[in-house]
Amino acid sequence: MINLDGRAPKKMTDTDLALSAEIKLYYDLHVPGDLTVPAPLLIAVHGYGAHKRHMMREAKLVTPDNFVIASVQAPHQHFRQTPDGYKVGFGWLTDFKPERSVALHHKFLNDLIDKLVDDGVADPAQVYLYGFSQACALNFRYAFTFPDSLKAVVGVCGGIPGDLNTNPAYKPFEGSTMYLFGDDDEFYSQEQFAEFDRKLRDLLPNYWSVHYEAKHEITQPMREDIRQFLAETPLK
Repeated sequence: MINLDGRAPKKMTDTDLALSAEIKLYYDLHVPGDLTVPAPLLIAVHGYGAHKRHMMREAKLVTPDNFVIASVQAPHQHFRQTPDGYKVGFGWLTDFKPERSVALHHKFLNDLIDKLVDDGVADPAQVYLYGFSQACALNFRYAFTFPDSLKAVVGVCGGIPGDLNTNPAYKPFEGSTMYLFGDDDEFYSQEQFAEFDRKLRDLLPNYWSVHYEAKHEITQPMREDIRQFLAETPLK
């Protein structure tokens, strides 16, 4: 192609162009067999490289019998190496445009809560959010952005939002919060956990934290304490 003045046009390259596409967001749902009225809802959010089936198993170990459980699966699939070879895992976000992944996580939870409430399955006044590892910071971001949507948050072996004190979208969260971490975590130092704990304690009025003998994992003592927390957390 030649311009009218006879010169060839300058070449240019545009980057990060995008087209919109619809994706499916998957979750597993457990509903008690004797459910007659909307029940407390626990939304379980897995860590990096895991999947919804793993977190559903964990959620069933900590919830009282009258709870509905929704275990959500991250949208970004990848192969992960295991002792038995490569298997498919799922992640919530990376450093590439993380704000888009955070927004998708927010929409996933909001749409899921709305659906289960509209279906008469979940009580909107009793929604709990439970996350492990990568899901911790994501769940805290959700709680601070939509504080009226949750009764309580449980975070295990994960970080907190890096924009905790600077994000204008965050609001005070007055629900109950339980934060659990180990003394031999492979991914977070004890100094990091101490700093996370201090910041959350200063910010949240209804906050408990527990330090365990544990690696980057959910242990049986953790499960027992989470189950007690879920059973005893009072209504807002």
